[in-house]
Amino acid sequence: MDKIVFSSLEPVFPIATQLAHSTLGAPQLPRDGAVTPAEKRLSRPLFEAINIPHKKIQKICCIGAGYVGGPTCAVIAMKNPNVQVTIVDLNARRIEAWNSDELPIYEPGLDEVVKESRGRNLFFSAEVDKAIIEADLIFVSVNTPTKYTGIGAGYAADLGYVEAATRQIARLATSDKIVVEKSTVPCRTAQSMRVIVRHNSSNTLHRLEANAKPGIRFDILSNPEFLAEGTAVSDLIQPDRVLIGSLDTEEGRAAAASLADIYASWVPRGQIITMNVWSSELSKLAANALLAQRISSINALSAICEATGADVDEVSYACGLDSRIGPKFLRASVGFGGSCFQKDILNLVYLSESLHLPEVAQYWRQVVDMNEYQKRRFTNRIISSLFNTLTGKKIAIFGFAFKKDTGDTRESPAITLVKYFRAEKALVSIYDPKVEDSQIWMDLCEPGIVDDLPALQKQVSIATSAYLAAEGADAIVICTEWEEFKDIHLDYKKIYDGMNKPAFIFDGRLILNEKRLKGMGFKVETIGRPGENLRKSEFE
Repeated sequence: MDKIVFSSLEPVFPIATQLAHSTLGAPQLPRDGAVTPAEKRLSRPLFEAINIPHKKIQKICCIGAGYVGGPTCAVIAMKNPNVQVTIVDLNARRIEAWNSDELPIYEPGLDEVVKESRGRNLFFSAEVDKAIIEADLIFVSVNTPTKYTGIGAGYAADLGYVEAATRQIARLATSDKIVVEKSTVPCRTAQSMRVIVRHNSSNTLHRLEANAKPGIRFDILSNPEFLAEGTAVSDLIQPDRVLIGSLDTEEGRAAAASLADIYASWVPRGQIITMNVWSSELSKLAANALLAQRISSINALSAICEATGADVDEVSYACGLDSRIGPKFLRASVGFGGSCFQKDILNLVYLSESLHLPEVAQYWRQVVDMNEYQKRRFTNRIISSLFNTLTGKKIAIFGFAFKKDTGDTRESPAITLVKYFRAEKALVSIYDPKVEDSQIWMDLCEPGIVDDLPALQKQVSIATSAYLAAEGADAIVICTEWEEFKDIHLDYKKIYDGMNKPAFIFDGRLILNEKRLKGMGFKVETIGRPGENLRKSEFE
């Protein structure tokens, strides 16, 4: 059988220092108002779940050295020095980077975490088969991209890499394994993986036992990640919660207890929640959908603010003071990005449609539609402010990553804006402190889809500093909220002097002191605040 190539393009996320070791008697999180009686609930208090015989994990393998698998297992190795952790990927260049001083992904604090354990009990290897055979517990952390063709194209998750990894495990295993879903997957994927362990199943994913050697047992767990890029290491070291989904059987609970022991090396027992495996899978999609919903909600309000003279910053602050709402994810912007939010919401849309719930599907689809509308609306405001034409004008893009403190550009609003600007025949200069030039070119020309690199490079250039990007520009567009772009760090007077006049700044991230920049001579347009025309009309 041919070897399977595992993709490792899954997102990465966030860092920090020490957390007190947990105790068995740590208080459980309150479950007031739960509909299911406690004695019947599958969300079990952990200290009950671990009071059964269970295996002590000595060797862990993680399939996929990407944005989730790399940081997650690096922290696990750091916090469990007596457990051997091997992260594998058939992308040899990526493995080489993990073993170097230049890690393949940027996350604050990740370098320190990796260097503390690498070579001691943390290993990065391209020997996938060997690591699978030796491991007691295997994390499956491969890419689950949105399908581009076939049934569910544009919405459903492509589980090809998950199935390939599961088949590989089943074929190679010579001893019992605990297999853990770490990738973000649709609800009930664990059932499919469990039976790549059952004979005579009609489900195409049901192959673990069907491919395995006789007498080998596999227990499938769901253990979704809740990381945010830019804070991934701190999210791992100080998590709000750790979810472990298992079957409600003695074997399932024992497997969950084995994984819980790994996390309990640093996470208080009360924050390790065991539950129904389907609930665990759906909780990940639900969490991302709810967070994205908040962003789209405040962005929808930002449009009203611009039209009425209200300030979205003040509105979000007032709403965030309500303890029922809170302030997080209520900051207006040019739109959300990253690999998770849009993908997971579209997955939820597809799931809802598959379950014949069209109204539910339409509800969640609107969150993504609002995000796209925000990018179009911001672009239209830029064009209108620049006298309704961008032809031949230079636009400086400050930031290409989808958010600060990461080099990840997936679904970045900057990509969409640059494409709009190109269509308007603008000249674009891009600067980002962390994103590689090669990544920017790839995102903008889409090799194999729209491979127009020569034409692209006639309109778009990449600068090595914000000052060079803005030299001779007609406008600056803030697309990423990097700290260095704030007016307390950059010399905007120097930038203003080198720009064409009138010099415009369009703040898509609410990071600039509008009054200060206007004092220098800039014309400033800020998302969620009224534009110059509306402000002038108030006094006419």
